[in-house]
Amino acid sequence: MTIQPKNAAAFANHMPDVRAIRHHLHRNPEIGLSEFKTSDFVAAQLEAMGYEVTRGLAGTGVVATLRNGTGGKTVGIRADIDALPIVEDTGADYASLTPGVMHACGHDGHTAMLLGAAKIIAERRNFDGTVHLIFQPAEENFGGARIMIEDGLFERFPCDAVFALHNEPGLPFGHFVLRDGPIMAAVDECKITVNGYGGHGAEPQSALDPIVAGASIIMALQTIVSRNIHPLTPTVVTVGAFHAGVASNVIPEKAEMLLTIRSFDADARDELEKRIRLIAEGQAESYGMSVTLDYQRGYNPTVNHKAETNYIVDLATRFAGADKVMEMPRPTMGAEDFAYMLEERPGAYFFLGTQRTENDPPLHHPKFDFNDDILPVGTAFWVELVEDYLKAQ
Repeated sequence: MTIQPKNAAAFANHMPDVRAIRHHLHRNPEIGLSEFKTSDFVAAQLEAMGYEVTRGLAGTGVVATLRNGTGGKTVGIRADIDALPIVEDTGADYASLTPGVMHACGHDGHTAMLLGAAKIIAERRNFDGTVHLIFQPAEENFGGARIMIEDGLFERFPCDAVFALHNEPGLPFGHFVLRDGPIMAAVDECKITVNGYGGHGAEPQSALDPIVAGASIIMALQTIVSRNIHPLTPTVVTVGAFHAGVASNVIPEKAEMLLTIRSFDADARDELEKRIRLIAEGQAESYGMSVTLDYQRGYNPTVNHKAETNYIVDLATRFAGADKVMEMPRPTMGAEDFAYMLEERPGAYFFLGTQRTENDPPLHHPKFDFNDDILPVGTAFWVELVEDYLKAQ
């Protein structure tokens, strides 16, 4: 690693503890809104450092507050703490002890880096103002950020700006990657159930086959992005699951498909839902069947603020060098509930490259394991951000 933050030797002394925290969290993953042991662990660490710790937002959320000097400026930094329902296949000696649950997205690393930064910030107290460290539950699918906001996050802990990062194994190690404006997509989900009439596979004329109608729906859905949405408007409609039947000679009563829908533009988002409903209903009707749709609006687009994005670019350039700061040419179609925090407060979300090799397992893969070598970089950057953003005037 060529990145050398200020006081690198002093920071390095903390890294064994940060690595140990990361491995502890990796061994003990918890699904969103059930991160009870994780919340206990994080709160205990922060209380020992001298932070004012508040618990209970979104059930398992933790906010740690530290004030220094007389400055009135405030900054918030978020780390996500939840894991995923994935069976781990890393072979690590600190692998998950919870069957079917693992930290496959690196939230263990995000939390460890912010806890490491918290300790250094508290020891140095080289800032003038107030820092709020936000340890958020349920980023994966449950919208913990939205729930924390509904529980009064920013009324109780005012922030002039909020920041968050995400590790990315597909980006060069130590590179800071971000963009002004939209950086991640809105995500919606839809469950389509085709209601048929079961029968014997040898007598299809006596049944209403939901598999055939379902297949027709799936193919027709592919025309929405190509024929109903402007070619320069980024959208995605993916059928990720199709379930029907249990035997080759039985026509089932129902077929079920699960969709993920991604977009940025509000009008396009509405059009996607409209077309999905029309196509599903129309295709099913043409086969003499009906459908039931459960359409759920999920996270909004994650949209960075210009001033705060420029601030991260400038700080990262001073921290790591201009050659390690990259502008994203286009948004990613992934989604992130930090979107809700950015709707409430100015801020920026960015990616930190953690690539080991060109064949690193991606996020959400059973073999994914957060790259510990990035721990000093992320930890030191959060310290730099707090001390720079809240520097004495």
